[in-house]
Amino acid sequence: MRPVVIVCDDRAGLLADISYILSKTGISIDSLDVDVVGGKAIISIMVRDQKKAKTTLDMNGYRTIEPNALVIKVSNRLRSLAEVLKMLERKKVRVEDFSEISSDSNGGGVFALMVNKRRKASRLLENFRIGTASA
Repeated sequence: MRPVVIVCDDRAGLLADISYILSKTGISIDSLDVDVVGGKAIISIMVRDQKKAKTTLDMNGYRTIEPNALVIKVSNRLRSLAEVLKMLERKKVRVEDFSEISSDSNGGGVFALMVNKRRKASRLLENFRIGTASA
């Protein structure tokens, strides 16, 4: 199983729509995790055919994140994120790409990270990761 991460505005019926779209193309969701930050839903789904699921969702107007990105949630965008980046640096994990997905009024945020040592970073960031995706 491989993860697909969707980022979109949170709304009633969102999961029903995504489930329906995927089921029409024969894709089953094996597991699912949802976080809502700043009005954005970050949905991590595990599927058997990642490429087909991503293509199907993209064609239906859902924004998906690079499948190899680590998606993390921090409670304090500045302090917690700085701690995460220092932890990765100490363990010789280089951040190659970094983008903010969403933030909330309490200072929390969700970020997508591309790193040179994904498995190691995934273990290090286990307490921050969104979803059940394993490296």
